[in-house]
Amino acid sequence: MTGYLGSYATLGLLLLAAVLFFVTAFSANRVLRPGRPAEPWGKRSTYECGLDPVGGDWAQMQIRYYVYAYLYVLFAVEAVFLFPWALIFDRPGFGVTTVVEMAVFVAVVALGILYAWRKNILRWT
Repeated sequence: MTGYLGSYATLGLLLLAAVLFFVTAFSANRVLRPGRPAEPWGKRSTYECGLDPVGGDWAQMQIRYYVYAYLYVLFAVEAVFLFPWALIFDRPGFGVTTVVEMAVFVAVVALGILYAWRKNILRWT
């Protein structure tokens, strides 16, 4: 379709197809499922490695686990940026500029680690 409204017509047809697919899928599920689903004993109980569940269902996590995970992801992603730099470092024309850019990058990473260390985020106690 061409013209100004052609893009909107294409979008409208795509949305209509999506809605039809959604309605068809849920209708087929409703028609094809068993009339009375089986409910064996223990089907909805919590599964803990083959053992009966012990205690309540409320478990609190300490925030330090999330902080460590966040810091790991942050520094792992930043470390990935070192590989392209290492590949182009020895090419002509990338000498001083590449070293300065990587020095700034490593300085920012070092400041992040220093900040985490000074705030005692990295202490596991």
